[in-house]
Amino acid sequence: MGKDAPSSKLPQAHEDSLTVIDNRTGKQYKVPITHNSIPAPFFNSIRAPSGPKDRPEDESERGLRVFDRGFLNTAVIQSSITYIDGDNGILRYRGYPIEQLASESSFLECAYLLIYGSLPTQAQLSLFDREVLLHGLMHADATGFFRSFRYDAHPMAILTSAFAYLGSYYGEANPSLQGQDLYTKCAKGDPVALQNMDRQIFRLIGKATTLAAMAYRVRQGREFVVPPTGMSYTESFLYQLDHLSPTDAFSTSSSSSATPYKPHPILARALDILFILHADHELNASSTTVLQAGSSLPDPYSVVAAGCASLYGPLHGGANEAVIRMLVSIGSPENVPAFLAAVKRREKVLSGFGHRVYKTSDPRSFIIRKVADEVFTVTGPDPLLATAMALHDEALKDDYFVSRKLAPNVDFWSGLIYRAMGFPMDFFPVLFVVPRVVGWLAHWRQMMLSPDGVKIWRPRQIYVGPPERPFVLLNERELVEGTGKAPSTITHSGMTKRRGLAEAGSLGVVKSKL
Repeated sequence: MGKDAPSSKLPQAHEDSLTVIDNRTGKQYKVPITHNSIPAPFFNSIRAPSGPKDRPEDESERGLRVFDRGFLNTAVIQSSITYIDGDNGILRYRGYPIEQLASESSFLECAYLLIYGSLPTQAQLSLFDREVLLHGLMHADATGFFRSFRYDAHPMAILTSAFAYLGSYYGEANPSLQGQDLYTKCAKGDPVALQNMDRQIFRLIGKATTLAAMAYRVRQGREFVVPPTGMSYTESFLYQLDHLSPTDAFSTSSSSSATPYKPHPILARALDILFILHADHELNASSTTVLQAGSSLPDPYSVVAAGCASLYGPLHGGANEAVIRMLVSIGSPENVPAFLAAVKRREKVLSGFGHRVYKTSDPRSFIIRKVADEVFTVTGPDPLLATAMALHDEALKDDYFVSRKLAPNVDFWSGLIYRAMGFPMDFFPVLFVVPRVVGWLAHWRQMMLSPDGVKIWRPRQIYVGPPERPFVLLNERELVEGTGKAPSTITHSGMTKRRGLAEAGSLGVVKSKL
């Protein structure tokens, strides 16, 4: 470089902050960046006088609010449980790739990992397995509870109610009875509190399969089954679903006169892998619901019931059922091109493709595709498989879907597996809930163990309703009409209709006499 050449400027020192200029006031603010995130409460300090376009309800002088409809880019908690890289199709539990866990681990081992943070030793796993499986038994009174439901009640309605009902048995698990610090004092290492927390975790995981099986069998009109001994978690679940004869008790004794029943090992292992894949998926709708409910410090049974209710929604737990209904509507492989054309015209919905988080392939879909092949070797191929494969192949080579990053997700194959195994479609969400109880408990436990304590979740809103207005007396009000502006007119039938007609007739008689 010659002496007359301009000297290069030294780069500024790297600083983990964001500089924001409020053009309303000209003020400059420096926002700290930690883990590639900025603290939303910081924006409360960015204030300005109300402008000509501001309403009093905008609260401009109280600081900026962050508007994020549907939590598209809002982090509400720091977590060490599950990591998802949606752009590259990565899913890890506590740092372990989901592919390795599905291949090498078991569901209860993954449950231990998600809840306690590390893979267990043999002694730790044996203890955990024993405690979970021993806590599968239900109180005898539960029979009456389950029998109280209608014969055609949806199993998710039954299961959601059952988790809340379960909490009524354990007063020691209820902060409303034992004090609001019942679980939060676990963060201080209180051994009695930690033991109490673990007992509830064992109960919920152990009883999840029992409650699900009872919800299934009440729909079948069959007697309930006591959880067996000597079986794995998914074997026990299948046993409780399918055991028929009152004298058919599983026994390893060759001298037993009863014919032992044990679920098919390929089906049990397939269900175990499916449970691993569904155990957790970061802050999805139901996990967020669990944390929202848990932040007010109710008992964990109520928290799980809240998560169950959230998962019940067709946009969450009903996705694999939607896939089956879609495939049934398509009918056969030759109808796939016409169906995809209708999807492009927005006349049909393509279920089982795309994901809120994954912008490439769902890593679980590759694992579950192999599981499907193994299950079909036992059950035979599902009649819808050919249609599913045709849809899969056509969509993956169509630029319309590829450009929109609509790749198959875990729900595309799981419904076919459940259907091949003989489960009714309305039971699919239940098969999602049972393993997801583990993820919910992992997130709930992490919140309770926070060294900063638990702060109740209270999101802000942006009020866009009417400004202050005076009360109008009843006889001075104007009729307000329009969609959603007044209650709908309900058409009544049966007893209500007959009583209504009788009352209207009586009123007519009175008027005629007058």
